[in-house]
Amino acid sequence: MRNLRLLRNGGCRPAATTGTPQCFCLGAEPGTVLVGSQHGLVELGSARDVTREVDLTVEGFMPEDGSGCIVGIEDLPEHECVCVATAAGDILLCNLSTKQVECVGSVDSGLSTMSWSPDQELVLLVTGQQTLIMMTREFEPITEKQVHQDEFGEGKFVALGWGKKETQFHGSEGKQAAHRKQMSLPTWDDGRPRVTWRGDGLFVAVSAVCPETGARKVRVWNRELVLQSTSEPVSGLEQALSWKPSGNLIASTQEKPNRHDVVFLEKNGLLHGEFTLPFQKGQVKVNELLWNADSTILAVWLEELKVDNSNPNSYVQLWTTGNYHWYLKQSLHFGSLEENRLVSLLWDRENLYRLHVLCEGWHYFFYDWHWTIDHGMGENSQRMANVAVIDGDKVLVTAFQHAVVPPPMCTYELQLQQAVNQVAFHTNPQHSGDMAVLDADNKISVYRYGESIDPTVRLGAVGGNGFKAAVETPYLDKTYRVDVGSNSNEVMNPLGLRFLTWLSDDSFLVVGEGQHAAQSVLYHLTAVPHETEAEEQLSVPVNGEVISLCCSPTTKTIALQLADRRILKYLWEASTPVLEPWRTSSGCAVQFPYPCMQMSITRIGDEEVILGLTDRCRFIVNDTEVASNITSFATYNEFLLVTTNSHTCQCFCLKNMPLKALQACLSSAAAPNSETLRKVERGSRIITVVPQDTKVVLQMPRGNLETVHHRALVLAQIQKWLDRLMFREAFQSMRKLRINLNLLYDHNPKVFLENAENFVRQIDTVNYINLFFTELKEEDFTKTMYPSLNGSSKAQSYQHPDQKKVNLICDVMRVAMENIDPQKYCLSILTAHVKKSPPELEIALQKVHDLRGENNTPDVKAVSAEEALKYLLFLVDVNELYDYALGTYDFDLVVMVAEKSQKDPKEYLPFLNTLRKMETNYQRYTIDKYLKRYKKALGHLSKCGPEHFSEFLNLVKDQNQYCEALKLYPPSTQEYKDISDAYGEYLVQKQLYEQAALIFARAGIFAKALDAFQDSGSWQQALCMATRLGYTKDKLSSLSRSMDYEEALLLLLEGALWEEALRLVRHFRAQEPEWKYFFRVQEQRDDYETPNCPELDLFSETSSVVTASDMNSKYSHSSSRISVRSSKNRRKAERKRYSLKEGSPFEDIALLEVLGENVRAVETVKDIHILLKQLVLFGYNEQAGTLQQALEEILQLMETSIPEIWTPDLQRSSVNPVCAHLQYLSCLLCNNQVFSSILHPPVKSPECFLGFPNLFFFSEELK
Repeated sequence: MRNLRLLRNGGCRPAATTGTPQCFCLGAEPGTVLVGSQHGLVELGSARDVTREVDLTVEGFMPEDGSGCIVGIEDLPEHECVCVATAAGDILLCNLSTKQVECVGSVDSGLSTMSWSPDQELVLLVTGQQTLIMMTREFEPITEKQVHQDEFGEGKFVALGWGKKETQFHGSEGKQAAHRKQMSLPTWDDGRPRVTWRGDGLFVAVSAVCPETGARKVRVWNRELVLQSTSEPVSGLEQALSWKPSGNLIASTQEKPNRHDVVFLEKNGLLHGEFTLPFQKGQVKVNELLWNADSTILAVWLEELKVDNSNPNSYVQLWTTGNYHWYLKQSLHFGSLEENRLVSLLWDRENLYRLHVLCEGWHYFFYDWHWTIDHGMGENSQRMANVAVIDGDKVLVTAFQHAVVPPPMCTYELQLQQAVNQVAFHTNPQHSGDMAVLDADNKISVYRYGESIDPTVRLGAVGGNGFKAAVETPYLDKTYRVDVGSNSNEVMNPLGLRFLTWLSDDSFLVVGEGQHAAQSVLYHLTAVPHETEAEEQLSVPVNGEVISLCCSPTTKTIALQLADRRILKYLWEASTPVLEPWRTSSGCAVQFPYPCMQMSITRIGDEEVILGLTDRCRFIVNDTEVASNITSFATYNEFLLVTTNSHTCQCFCLKNMPLKALQACLSSAAAPNSETLRKVERGSRIITVVPQDTKVVLQMPRGNLETVHHRALVLAQIQKWLDRLMFREAFQSMRKLRINLNLLYDHNPKVFLENAENFVRQIDTVNYINLFFTELKEEDFTKTMYPSLNGSSKAQSYQHPDQKKVNLICDVMRVAMENIDPQKYCLSILTAHVKKSPPELEIALQKVHDLRGENNTPDVKAVSAEEALKYLLFLVDVNELYDYALGTYDFDLVVMVAEKSQKDPKEYLPFLNTLRKMETNYQRYTIDKYLKRYKKALGHLSKCGPEHFSEFLNLVKDQNQYCEALKLYPPSTQEYKDISDAYGEYLVQKQLYEQAALIFARAGIFAKALDAFQDSGSWQQALCMATRLGYTKDKLSSLSRSMDYEEALLLLLEGALWEEALRLVRHFRAQEPEWKYFFRVQEQRDDYETPNCPELDLFSETSSVVTASDMNSKYSHSSSRISVRSSKNRRKAERKRYSLKEGSPFEDIALLEVLGENVRAVETVKDIHILLKQLVLFGYNEQAGTLQQALEEILQLMETSIPEIWTPDLQRSSVNPVCAHLQYLSCLLCNNQVFSSILHPPVKSPECFLGFPNLFFFSEELK
């Protein structure tokens, strides 16, 4: 999916030169080129002019008439000279500095080729007598062999007896192909041997014309000139030969009866693959093939044949491969002028993508290429994520918004007249699918989307017979010829224009060469209507050579990178051209630390920045290198996506991320389960990100595509859909990409609940709604599974303290579905009932039962009772559902469920028949007892009459359901007294004497109450019971004479000694009415609930620091006023030091001290359970419950707040006195020593807790 983009080009034409260039090589010094001519050797320096030269005609090594020929040239930096081989057979060493020439050897038969190994350790010479001579770097002969050998070589194949080649399958040519004579050499073949080395220098291949057949054969030799293999007979094999540096294939050309191919041979001589050149047979000849250093680009040098009365045209084509398809990426047309005819071309050894070209007119050119991806820049258009791939005279376009089509296939292709060199998409996001194509003839073809149909635009891997393609295709709107920055009298320089950018509907921008080598020019081109040429509107000179360019359609800004790595900003919509340095927010000019091959403009926070990526994986933001392991990157909205050398794809949101945070994230290894990181295949590179979607398209090294949905992009897109109430799109994406569906609610609970009907209408499908119900959980997934959404989600949760999340959603959704169409969403309504906690299975079963009566009115959308029951059984275990059905007391429903279970009808039918014969209440009692629903069973059994009371009482005793049983009978009944008697006896057995005594007393069983109070040690209540039993005054006289009852009663009430006060009330009831003292008790209780003391001011925001010593001093009597005054001063100073005022130095210590005092104050209310007992005795259950609930809330808040206020480190501190108190208090809380005395009086049984709501069944005053 990548194209070759021209980054820069240059060249020169030396003024003072003689002769005609014949070959050239690259010098050891950077930027130098060595050219050999019929007169000698010339060096072109970095200034592109002749710096040094050696004349070989002076000493007679070359004839003066210009008939000499140099067949090979190589720069040897270790010898500090240049090795030159002449056709006459001389091997010369030329020192350019001293201009000395040394002949190190000579071959009488002459030389046709000289080729050095890649490591320059060996040199291979091919003589005029077809002899191979292998020599060392010191020109010492190693061995000599004849080119033509009869044997195959050491790699000869072993015959397994599976038949002869003549009997093998020969494809479409038929069996006669085995007997067909090989084609001879084409007339244009010079017949010279060709030599090519493998990249590691271990093997060398030689192509020579066989004297017997007259056709070429390729032989592979090792470094000792031992023959390894010979190619199979290939008819029409031509002279071009180049061994791929990676070592697996040897490239050559072959002329076939109907086409001209580039073929590949393996090391064993067998053919392995081919591709066809875009020319007719006999139209061109291939002079040379050259691989670049990393084996990714194959350069083909061609010349036209059969040209009448004119010079042939010269071409250089650059081919690449991907997914077993060969693409023609660039085509350089050098014209037909004699001086433009090519002499030779070379790939640079250090700069992998630099191509050097030498012409006969001493014109030297170099071209720097790099990979790029041409894709649309739009974000809101329907024609989004289009990627264009150049393939000769075609542009293959893939619309990833519609489908991911693997190359070499495509969505549609554009057919042009000439080879394509550049593609540019419209920068306007609303027209991001429109394309401008620049071909080899400098013509811009504009393609736009519309209703017109263009025959040159053909569908690719979509459509077909019987199918209609839904994708929209563009049409050719206009073709313009570009003629700027060139002179017809000058030598043609292919690709003089680069970086084609489509600015607006009729405006283009291209970069051309300036008058000087280190200058560029920005050309604004305007497409004039009804004209065939694009006029030059204005030109902006750039003081530097532009090597890359990127555009921001949002800010209408273009960033230019110069050869010296400076970044310039160009505003194309300004009234006058504005070209200025790109500056950071601090005002510094941006300069990349390294040249970047890929650039992009984006925003990090509020600043517009430049992103750059070098060819060595260095990722740069403005002038800062933030990572050194990035292989590709792409920007989309506020997101940055990168692939790394560790085979991961990371995604970062740049909206609120500073540059340092981005640098830290890229330099550190993210967690494997992080939403910002995911593993990808080795060598994956980002092709594009589909806007308004979650797809990230990656290309593997072998060329195939892979689509991933990065979790960060998915969550961001889901948020956008949910904010726009696009529930259907969000649900489908979450379902397909396995995002937990709880996020539909957790993202914004308030909005979801308010739009429940909208959600149901958009989802519409019953199965999808059921899937949503089944995934619901109580947790907030924006805080657990997707914590990155916690800050961005609008979690304005509905406050429903009485309802859980799942129950709330089920109820709201159920109401919405019932309002829309209860018949259509019947199964979903059942799911809502089942999903609740606890499940509403009875209601669900009742709805199923109701469907049986509605089946008489058939409806297409209606769900039958059979289907509903089958679905319900899918959600709930059949045995559990059977029990629930039995609990509805509907035997028809029970039978319907039982038929779907594995139960034997012989078991459940007799049981049901027995139940049918029973009285209704007793029947339901039997069912509830069978289902172990003892509370309901007691309720039904209590309605069966007194004859079943014994059974009732036995069930109460067996299941310890005393509290529930007491609720079923009025306190005045005998049944109530019998239950209380049994309950009291049960508590006595559990040694809960005080509780048993209260039960006996409320039921009027005073004798047992007296014994229980005596056993519990409650002598006050025992005396009360004695009074009730009519004890004589003599038995009570010892206690009644101890104090006057009125004064004693008041003191007891002030001291909160409630039981002693009650004893005095009971004892002296004859003198004063009981209700009079109770009002005093009520007043004291009210005062106790709201005491005016600092200890119980638990949560006062204005509390000052009060210590235990301060409270003791309040009631102490000092004999010295000085000590009191000193104590007051100390307290005042202490309060002033530990001030609660915000911003004070010791504010934190003051807060801890106040909170510590509040916690310690809990100990002062530990006797509140005594008050609760008395309230229960007198029937004030509601007031007792309110008091207890308030106390429980305060204690629970304190218990949960202690670890948050006093951290473990603070609690372990030994110097802070506050923390020392907290250690003691924490110990008490952990051992329940404080709360057990308040919440849990000494009761060991779970059935009875005084002061708790399950004991608030007392409703009658003790009489």
